[in-house]
Amino acid sequence: MADSILVLGASGFIGRNLTRSLAEQGIPVIAVSRSGDVPHHALIEPVIGDFREPQQLDSLLQRSRAVVHLATTSTPGTSAARPLHEVETNLHLTAALLQALHEHPQVDLLYMSSGGSLYADTTTQPSSESARLQPRSYHGATKLASETFIAAWCSQSGGKATILRPSNVYGPGQPERKGFGVIPAAFGTMLRGETLHVWGDGSAQRDYVYIDDLVELCALVLTNPMPAGARTFNACSGTSVSLNELFGIMESVAGQPLQRSYEPGRAVDASCIAMDPTLAAQAHGWHHRTSLEAGLRQTWERFRRATH
Repeated sequence: MADSILVLGASGFIGRNLTRSLAEQGIPVIAVSRSGDVPHHALIEPVIGDFREPQQLDSLLQRSRAVVHLATTSTPGTSAARPLHEVETNLHLTAALLQALHEHPQVDLLYMSSGGSLYADTTTQPSSESARLQPRSYHGATKLASETFIAAWCSQSGGKATILRPSNVYGPGQPERKGFGVIPAAFGTMLRGETLHVWGDGSAQRDYVYIDDLVELCALVLTNPMPAGARTFNACSGTSVSLNELFGIMESVAGQPLQRSYEPGRAVDASCIAMDPTLAAQAHGWHHRTSLEAGLRQTWERFRRATH
């Protein structure tokens, strides 16, 4: 009987943490990545490849009870003015997976979408899963298209899917990469005594979800039976702070200033994203447990140790 969980995008920040957590719980993982840079564990089987064609996934799905689709090649910023790239990479990968799943409808699907790049500006109350969607980037548009494709797969095949819309994910071990995550960018800049370039005036508000809490929700989804159809859940802390507030907490945690300059805002950025975590709590008993200050402190300590 197939008992493995297939993770696509296992070398990414979320992928590495999720594969490690599942293996430590005694769950065998087939960890697919383009680099092979996945955690070492007896229950983790590394597989290298990009798997852009459905037939490439067939033998892996035969051995799996669930598949987690984390693979992505862009962020809202890096996708600017590149709609064709989004279709040829991210949407293509989702479509290839769904085509392969038509031959394996018994395999559950967990898809990592995005909250921050899908919801419209929050003006009155936090966005629930039924709130108005307004992608401002091609990255967000592709996430929404993938959600729609997944719903269609469920309708056609009787498949079972859970879609998570995380807010801004952060935590220890998140790599500092251009365009990927303001928190590692700010900590790296702080360590080097450089200046962080901030889009806008710092008043933009975001919700930040700690990596361990997100992984816990993923594990709850994967270890409980999924009902037929596609269900969507926000994965967030339920509290939004401005960039300037975030920087203030980071300075307090690190005990040193963050030099920054402010640039004109970008069209891909919303002024306020606030999200409601109620549905995940009702369905899975999940609550975000790590305060922003505690999470930033742990992240800073890992950053600091890694540079010494």
